[in-house]
Amino acid sequence: MWPTGGVAKRRQFRREPFSPPHPKPTHLCLIRFQTRVYACSMQWSDQAIILGIRRHGESSVIAEVMTAAHGRHLGLVRSGRARTMQPVLQPGNSVEVTWRARLDEHLGEFRVEPLQLRAARLMEAATSVYGIQALGALLRLLPERDPHPHLYEALAVIVDHLQDPADAGELFVRFELAVLNDLGFGLDLSECAATGTRQGLVYVSPKSGRAVSREAGARYANRMLALPDFLSPGGHQAADHDSLAAAFRLTAYFLNRHVYEPRGLDASSVRDAFVHAALKALKSFPPSAA
Repeated sequence: MWPTGGVAKRRQFRREPFSPPHPKPTHLCLIRFQTRVYACSMQWSDQAIILGIRRHGESSVIAEVMTAAHGRHLGLVRSGRARTMQPVLQPGNSVEVTWRARLDEHLGEFRVEPLQLRAARLMEAATSVYGIQALGALLRLLPERDPHPHLYEALAVIVDHLQDPADAGELFVRFELAVLNDLGFGLDLSECAATGTRQGLVYVSPKSGRAVSREAGARYANRMLALPDFLSPGGHQAADHDSLAAAFRLTAYFLNRHVYEPRGLDASSVRDAFVHAALKALKSFPPSAA
C-alpha cells in the first residue's frame, strides 16, 4: 500500500546497467560468423569419364563417373536434366568434375565441365553402344571410391576404339583381365604352371588360373581352357574371330567363378550383347583384316 497523508512519495529506483559475471574475451568479439559456413568441407577436382546417370527429383540427376584418382564415384548434378547438360552427361564422354560435400561419406555434388564429347560417335556401332555399358558394369564390381588409375587410363583408350570390332574385343578382354586382377583373382599367363617355360602356352588351368604349355597339358586337354595366342607372352598375332571367342569364354569363366557366383549376381546381359556384336562384326571381315 502507498503511504497515507500528504502526497504519496514513490520510491525512485535506479536501473543499473547489466554486467555479466565473466566478461567476454576480446578475441571472440573479433569473429564474425556467416549464416552458412561448413566447418569441415571436402572438395577435389579430377578428370573423369561418364558411366551413367539416373534421375533425381524434378531437374537433377545422380551421375556415376570413373575418375583418374578417386575411382568410381557418384555425385549429384543440379539441373542435370537441363538442355545444356544432357549432351554432356552421356556415357563415354570425358569431363572434368569438381566434387564438394560437407563430409567425405556424403554423396556430395558434382560441377561438370566437358572435355571430350564422344557419345554421338559411340551411337554409330553396336559394339560401342553395348561396349560402354558393359565397361560400366565391370567397373561396378569394384568398390566405390577405390582408386584404380590404370583402369581409368585403359578405359580412356578403349572408348576411343569401341567402333572397331577387332580392337574393341581384344581391348575389352584385357580390361576384364585387369579388373579380375584388381579384385584379387588375376590370371598368371606368363609361364607354364608345371614346367616354367614361356613357350607353347596354349591352355589355362580352370583351377589355378595359370597358363599351361601344350606338352604339360596334353593329358588334360579336355579339361583345360584355351589360351588365345594374342594373350600369350610371345603372341604378336592380332585377334581373329576364333581366338577372340576363346578369350571371351576364358574371362567369362573366371568372372562367374570368382565374382558373380560368390556374390549371388547374374552375369551382365550387356556383356553378352557386346560379345555377340563384336564376334558378328569380326566374322564378316576378311581374314587379312583381322
